[in-house]
Amino acid sequence: MSIQDCQQVIVTVEGEGDSKQHAFASALGQIQKRMMQESEVILRIEPIEVEVIKAIEKTYKERFLFFFFPRKRTSYHVELEVTVSVTTLQVSEVEFTKEMTDDPDGIQIPVISKKI
Repeated sequence: MSIQDCQQVIVTVEGEGDSKQHAFASALGQIQKRMMQESEVILRIEPIEVEVIKAIEKTYKERFLFFFFPRKRTSYHVELEVTVSVTTLQVSEVEFTKEMTDDPDGIQIPVISKKI
């Protein structure tokens, strides 16, 4: 009996960063967080296909004290649709045996019997 389950899931994630690499890394880093919310125990998450839905480059000019040292600032925003192969463990199918044990944190008090 195998308790592993492999399935393909399509996940939509977004990422933002100061460079293109940071934006993609931010988006791909969200895949694990999104998958952990949905399933029980994950063994492996393997991206199969990545499709770019949106890729936005925002550029603006920034100045110090409204006049000095102008510079261009750029930020990137991407939205990706990722097809992921997820291998999970079906914990609900595992049968556990029950054992009764003493309290491991308890203190053993010896029985004192004294005759008067």
